[in-house]
Amino acid sequence: MSDCIFCKIVKGEIPSKKVYETDKVYSFHDINPEAPVHVLIVPKQHISSHNELSEDNVDVMKDIHLAANEIAKKLGISDSGYRLINNCGADAGQTVFHLHYHLVGGAAMGSKIL
Repeated sequence: MSDCIFCKIVKGEIPSKKVYETDKVYSFHDINPEAPVHVLIVPKQHISSHNELSEDNVDVMKDIHLAANEIAKKLGISDSGYRLINNCGADAGQTVFHLHYHLVGGAAMGSKIL
C-alpha cells in the first residue's frame, strides 16, 4: 500500500533503526518505546491485520516467530523473558494497519494484561 507507514519503512522510504531483516520480515526499534527493549516485527508483504491472514499468506507467521527468537537472542533478552504482542483492530489498540508484532522486554513486567 502506497500510504502505509510500515510499507514505506520496509522500502527504505522512511528511516528506521533496523534490528533484523530476512527476505520476508523486517524488524526495527519502536520510536516510542514502552520498555527498555521495544522492537516491531513486520512482514514485508502488506497484510492489514491478523484478521487478513489466509492460506495464501499465513506462512509469514513462521517467519515472524523465528525472527522474534533471533531478535531476543541478539538483544540479550531471550533468557530473562519478553512479550510478543499483536494488537488486532482499533479497539485492541492497533494504530497502524499493517500486521506487526511488538517484542518488548529488558525489564521485569507485571502480570497486568494492559
